[in-house]
Amino acid sequence: VNLPFLVLHGEDDTVTDPGVSIGLYETASSRDKTLKLYAGMWHGLTSGEPDSNIDMVFADIVAWLESHTILYPMPGTPAHAVVNQSSNWTGQSGFKNGRRSSRPHPHQRASILCGLKGRSVLNKDM
Repeated sequence: VNLPFLVLHGEDDTVTDPGVSIGLYETASSRDKTLKLYAGMWHGLTSGEPDSNIDMVFADIVAWLESHTILYPMPGTPAHAVVNQSSNWTGQSGFKNGRRSSRPHPHQRASILCGLKGRSVLNKDM
């Protein structure tokens, strides 16, 4: 592997030995690699764990993706209007005097996060 990658593994996983992920991390030739081991967590990091653990895993995934994402403006947006400081892409209409406006950018509604079926927050009771 020589591209940026993220490896997540539960330290108490009995299905796949965490040593496999550690070995992948250590031998990968990528200069941009991240290994995150979760103490006390099992194989299903995003299912079968308490909600607080699942939230932590998704937060780590989102943070990693944000740190590895380049935001591109929507067609027709002036280049000076693009702000790349958060996960919420905000063009010209989302800022006023250099501060975030309460009005969201029209394209800000969409988000993609696998496994949440369109929800931005996981709730097992839903």
